[in-house]
Amino acid sequence: MTTLVFGHKSPDTDSTGSPIVWAWYMNEVKGEAAKPALLGEPNTEAAFMLQHWGLDKPEIIGDVAEDAPVVIVDTNNPAELPASINAADIKAIIDHHKLVGGLETKGPIDITVRPLACTATIMYDLMGDDAAKMPEAIKGAALTCILSDTLEFRSPTTTEHDKEVAGKLATDLGLDITEFAAKMFAAKSDVSAFSDAELIRMDSKEYEVDGTKFRVSVLETTAPEIPLGRKDSLMETFKTVAAEDGVDQVLLFVVDILKEEATLLVPNDLVKTVAEKSFGASVSGDTVVLPGVMSRKKQIIPNLKV
Repeated sequence: MTTLVFGHKSPDTDSTGSPIVWAWYMNEVKGEAAKPALLGEPNTEAAFMLQHWGLDKPEIIGDVAEDAPVVIVDTNNPAELPASINAADIKAIIDHHKLVGGLETKGPIDITVRPLACTATIMYDLMGDDAAKMPEAIKGAALTCILSDTLEFRSPTTTEHDKEVAGKLATDLGLDITEFAAKMFAAKSDVSAFSDAELIRMDSKEYEVDGTKFRVSVLETTAPEIPLGRKDSLMETFKTVAAEDGVDQVLLFVVDILKEEATLLVPNDLVKTVAEKSFGASVSGDTVVLPGVMSRKKQIIPNLKV
């Protein structure tokens, strides 16, 4: 059977590109039938990656069949995976997030979880010498993933190894990292076609703090004035999204990639309390700027308090 390779729901660049990279490796190097898949529409930066490197958009799937062989990348959280994931035959997990728990497997599997900024960096290491066999488009996907997850090395999750691998890939491709990253971030920042609900869910994860369920959403952009110009309608839509998704509150952080800061939208006293307790912020209006906050994984989620 063909193994499906996929990442998390609301696929960002890493959860779009890394399944493509690993499916290539399984097919062309390991000789194992595999194909990448997505758990939703890719965001604008991921769509740019596909177009720029001439890659087909993977099939979007809603669930997985019982006993279907799968490889999970860029997550190990059942809440971010298909509803029937524990009925599937999970063959491997490749990730760079903390262990959440809750996945069940049919037997022993390969699990690689490393403290690096990007899943694609881990895959590059796992391939060893075979990484040199990657065609241009696959190298391009891997590089795009690394630059996305590190925000061109601005994110505190960035390691020297992520930089090293990105540098090698850029050299192979004859690319200037700064110029290419600028094109990526311009694509990421073009959110004009998305509804408020789509923006809120575009890059978001559910997280519970002391019994309060949050949808923690991040918009990374070089043009923060665009989403912030819609803050009133976005905050009104928080209520609808929270009700539909079964959470108590939406937290939306607009990350300014160039200024290296985040603006948190503050629609009510609960979020005001979260901002003050979690980040030591002083809140006087419906937004608050959090200097230096760039990473949901390293700076937002671990600090959340209610």
